[in-house]
Amino acid sequence: MAGTGNGPLSGVRVVELAGIGPGPFAAMLLADLGADVVRVDRPGGAGLGIDPAYDVTNRNKRSVLVDLKSPEGPGQVLDLAERADILIEGYRPGVAERLGVGPDACLARNSRLVYGRMTGWGQQGPLAGTAGHDIGYIAVTGALGMIGTPGGPPAVPANLLGDYAGGSLYLVVGVLAALQHARSEHGRGQVVDAAIVDGTAHLTAMIHGMLAAGGWQDRRGANLLDGGAPFYGTYETADGRHMAVGALEPRFYAEFVRLLGIEDDVPARDDPAAWEELRTAIAARFRTRTREEWTAVFAASDACVAPVLSLREAPDHPHLAARGTFVDHGGITQPAPAPRFSATPGAVRRPPARPGADTADVARDWGVPALADRREPAGGASAGPAWRDGTRATDGRAGPGRTAG
Repeated sequence: MAGTGNGPLSGVRVVELAGIGPGPFAAMLLADLGADVVRVDRPGGAGLGIDPAYDVTNRNKRSVLVDLKSPEGPGQVLDLAERADILIEGYRPGVAERLGVGPDACLARNSRLVYGRMTGWGQQGPLAGTAGHDIGYIAVTGALGMIGTPGGPPAVPANLLGDYAGGSLYLVVGVLAALQHARSEHGRGQVVDAAIVDGTAHLTAMIHGMLAAGGWQDRRGANLLDGGAPFYGTYETADGRHMAVGALEPRFYAEFVRLLGIEDDVPARDDPAAWEELRTAIAARFRTRTREEWTAVFAASDACVAPVLSLREAPDHPHLAARGTFVDHGGITQPAPAPRFSATPGAVRRPPARPGADTADVARDWGVPALADRREPAGGASAGPAWRDGTRATDGRAGPGRTAG
C-alpha cells in the first residue's frame, strides 16, 4: 500500500506550551506522526542550555513567541487553543491557571479540546507543588530500587525510564485516547493528568504480579530479569567493551553456551545455588575475545546475545542501518519516527523549530492574526532569564514550563 507521507495524525492541531523534558518529547512524537504542533516559546527560552538548532525534541514543529506575562499573551494562547485539538503544558499545578491559560479558560473557548498536563508528581498529593526530576520520581515508585548490582547502589538509567517512558509516552496515550472520545458523537474535551510517578509505577505491573506470586525478590540483582540470573546480563570482553546476554529460554540458552564454547564445562542453569559458578565461567570465557569477535560468533544465531554499543556506534549497526532506525536530517543523526505505519508513515519533515521563527506562518495558517502583531520584548527573544514570579529559566522543574511535581 502506498504511503501518504503525512502521518496518521495529519490534520490534528496541537499547542505545546514550551518547557523541557517529557512535554516536548511527547509533542515531538505527535509531530513525528503528522500532527501540526505549534510550540509556544517565550522570551528567555526554556532553559535547556543547548543551541535550539540541535534540540531534536523540537523537530517537525513550528514555533511562535508569546510572553504569557504580557497583557495580550494569554489571549493569544487562548486563540490558539480555540483552534486546536490538543494542548500540552508542563507547569507546576496552578501555574497555568495563574497565567490565564488553565483548563477552564481553554475549555470555555473550545469544549472539545484535550488539555494534557505533564508533571512529575501529578496535580494532587502532598508533593504536587514541589520541584523534582526523573531520578526522584522513579525512586519513590520502586523502579529505581530494582536497577543495579546486589550490594551496590541503584544504577541511574539516564532520564529514559521516568521522563520519557513513564511520562511522555503515557501523556501521548492519554491525549490520543481523550481525542478519540472528544471526536465521538457525544464526546467532549477533558483534562489528562499525566504524572511521571503514575506512569512509572504502571510500568512495574508485571513485576508486582511476580512479587505477589513469589516469583520476584524485592532486592536488586536477585531475579531473572535484573541481572541476578547469569544468563541475563552483561559481560566484559577482552577489549574492555561488553556483550549483552538474554538467553532466557532453554533452547536459546543451549545455543548460547554452545557458541560460547562452555556447554560441557558449566553447571546446570536451573540450579540457583550454582549461578555464581556459572556466572564466573561465562565471564571468564567472554574475556578471551574482543567485542567484535564475539559479535561475529553470535551473528544470526538464536543465542540472544548482542554487542553493547555507544550512542555514536548504534546508527551503524547493520540491522538498524537496514531498517533506517536512525536518519540524518539537517546534519544531525537522530532516531527516526516510531512506530511505523504502512499507509501513513511518519517522517522527519522539519529541523528543530527556532523560537518564534514561524509566528507569521502560524498566524496565517491558524487564523490568529493577533500573533503576528506582537512586539519583540526589549533585548530580543533571548533577553532576561528571570521570571516575574521569582523563578528562573535555569531552575529546572522549579520554573514554569519545566515538568514539576
